[in-house]
Amino acid sequence: MPNKAVIHTDNAPQAIGTYSQAIKVDNTVYLSGQIPLVAATMAMISDEIGEQIQQVFTNLSAVCEAAGGSLSDIVKLNIFLTDLVHFPKVNEIMGQVFAEPYPARAAIGVKSLPRDALVEMDAIMVL
Repeated sequence: MPNKAVIHTDNAPQAIGTYSQAIKVDNTVYLSGQIPLVAATMAMISDEIGEQIQQVFTNLSAVCEAAGGSLSDIVKLNIFLTDLVHFPKVNEIMGQVFAEPYPARAAIGVKSLPRDALVEMDAIMVL
């Protein structure tokens, strides 16, 4: 039977519903979607896409750290954008956040996201 644990940190936004920030199964961590909420206030960082993307990576990083890893341990990243015109900005910021080899990735255009966020990301991390 796999070793399963709930990952939680106050350094990332609290779950807005019936889910965990992440679940660790053996050496794999499944990170729930993060939107650009500031953990301390649970308010959106801003309406600017670059700041929202940065905040999402800040939130993902906090959950990675709580699980004993870092963003560099992410092997799969899913990106949800309400407008794919922002895809170049995602690439730009990903280039600052990750080093090669980059994680596998999907970028998906969606109609809307919780709290009118412009971006949401979830990930799989292997420790």
